[in-house]
This record gives sequence, structure tokens and C-alpha cells, in this order.
Amino acid sequence: MVDLKGQYEKIKAEVNASVLEVIESTAYINGPKVHEFQKQLENYLDVKHVIPCANGTDALQIAMMGLGLKPGDEVITADFTFAATVEVIALLGLTPVLVDVYPDSFNIDIEAIRKAIGPKTRAIVPVHLFGQCANMDEIMALATEHDLFVIEDNAQAIGANYTFNNGAKQKAGTIGHVGATSFFPSKNLGCYGDGGAIFTNDDELAHTIRGIVNHGMYKRYHHDVVGVNSRLDSIQAAILSAKLKNLDSYGKARQQAARKYNKAFKDEPNITTPVANPDCEGICDTCDCHVFHQYTLKVKNTDRDALAKHLNEQGIPCGVYYPIPLHRQKAYADERYIEGDFPVTNALAKEVISLPMHTELDDEQIEFITSQIKSFVNS
Repeated sequence: MVDLKGQYEKIKAEVNASVLEVIESTAYINGPKVHEFQKQLENYLDVKHVIPCANGTDALQIAMMGLGLKPGDEVITADFTFAATVEVIALLGLTPVLVDVYPDSFNIDIEAIRKAIGPKTRAIVPVHLFGQCANMDEIMALATEHDLFVIEDNAQAIGANYTFNNGAKQKAGTIGHVGATSFFPSKNLGCYGDGGAIFTNDDELAHTIRGIVNHGMYKRYHHDVVGVNSRLDSIQAAILSAKLKNLDSYGKARQQAARKYNKAFKDEPNITTPVANPDCEGICDTCDCHVFHQYTLKVKNTDRDALAKHLNEQGIPCGVYYPIPLHRQKAYADERYIEGDFPVTNALAKEVISLPMHTELDDEQIEFITSQIKSFVNS
């Protein structure tokens, strides 16, 4: 699904030198490389505060802790996403409220959010799924109207831009009150282990979060807030610094691969290719709204699982993100949920299949992948 070895070969010298520098310095935790990467990412995102942490799941949890959410508070998020988003809500004793998504972008449905807001609602967590932003104009308007926090789950869309209705642009993850991302190796900006970060323009919130990630300490052995141990190590920060300067070119390579996939599937009635935001194609030479963390098809009149098996037999990796809606997961089942409230998510769980998507895809690979899929769905 991702060619991390091929990507590494192109930046091998810089990565190796940076990692060796950390080892020789022995500044493994909160060393100069971590602070250097933090500043670089702040500049790239044009955000006041980046707080690195140990992983993307921690980033979400710490963001919620920093906002002071309390047990019983309701948090609205998408039913069609990875479990980490709802996992941290449950871990903190908050009440997850799952809602449906759009059938084209796969992002959270605005009207579903509106209907789910109640007296206990305190926050909305839009997930920028597969590489493009949810409708942040509408989400921020709802948050303002109902005095809610917005926590952006930006694990899959770092580097994407969101274009507001007024034409202004802002980086994904920096629009809400706080954003969280993951640097898991397969992400568009991934390290060689685990890592994550939290973004905010709120000075007070940033101060609180900096204490939380480090056992609640601002001064050694002085624990001012309840915290956790969640720090990005210096070796991972060094790797991320080397990759950050290539992030935009990585995005362009993914968009180029998406264009080729789309062209190959253009005339296939049983295959629906990814759709970008309505006002932006997302796969043109100048567009930056979709960075294609995943390239996800919907297949009709086709046994999706049989297709996945066929591709694997041909040596073609593929993934189903996500085969079971969160509201059907044993850990998050709740009698409040009605199947009729999740028609899109339930359909997507049966139809979606994600293809290899990374910076090293070449024309021969794309031709082989697409020909195998077209042959199967038309057989």
C-alpha cells in the first residue's frame, strides 16, 4: 500500500546523517531536533503552536483533556472512520455521538451534526478522511452558534488546504480550536516509528497542552495539571524534519497517481472514483485540497471482498477502510443508535476498497492494478 523503502532511498543521506547526529548528541528526548521540527511545522502550517507528542491517538486525547471536557459531555464525530477517534472519547468518560457521512467525500454530514446537537454537546470532531477536509465553513458556524469546541482529526490530511467560502485558504488541522495529527509511518508525513502532534492558535490552550504531554509539569517535579507521558523522541523528529520539506511534492505525486487512476476508471459504470470538494477537482496541477492519503473506490454490482481476494492473489495490496461501522463495534455499541440513521456508512462498509497510493507509484504499476480491477468487475 505504501513504498516506504523507495521513499527512504531518495532522502537516505539526510535521514541517516540526522539520526546519527541525534545518537551522537545523546539528546534522545525533547532534544534540539524536536524543537527544530516543531518550529518548522509551525512555519509550514502557519499556526502559532505545534506541540509534538508520542502518537496521533494521544494527540486527540490530549487535545480533549486540554479543552477541559468532563465525563458525560457529548462529543459528535463521524461513524465512518478509524476507531482511535471514538476510542479517546470513551477513554475520557465522555459520551461519543456518532453520525453519518456524505457518500461522495466520506466526510461527516453537516445536517447529521446539526440534528445530533443537544444540551450535553460540548465538541465536534470532524475527521478529514482520506486526505481532504470536512466542510469547515459549516462546522465552525455550528460551533459558534452552539458554543462548541472543534477538534480536527487531521491524521490523514496533513498538507491539505481548505478553501473557505470567501476564497481564503488555511491548512487542514489549524481551523478549529485545536487539531491533532499522526506521524505513523504510512501517513503522508510519517516517521519511522510512532509520533503525533497537536496544533492550536490559542496561547492558553497551548500552555495547558504542553504541561499535559509531560506529566503535567512546567517545572521539573512540579505537577500543575493532570498529565500523561507523551513525547515525540528526537530521532523521529529528525526524520520528520527531513521529510517535511518534501511534503508538498509528496502530495503532488499522490495527486498525479490519483489522476491516472481516475482516467483509467473513467468509463467504468460499476466503479466510482474519489470525489473532491464540489468547488475543487482535487487532482489538477494547481489544486491542494486533497492530498490522497488513501485512494478509495466504491464498487457496485461487484463482490468487494472477492475483488480484494483477487487483487491479493495477483500480488496487489489493497485495504478496506472501514469494513465495520463504529456504531456496530462491540466496544462502542449503544442502544441510542438506529440503523436507519447510518445509511451511507452502512453502504460504504460494503462498497469501499482502497488501492496502493504513495509517492513511488509508476505508470506500469498503475496500469497493472487498474487492468486487474476492470477485468474483475466486468467478468
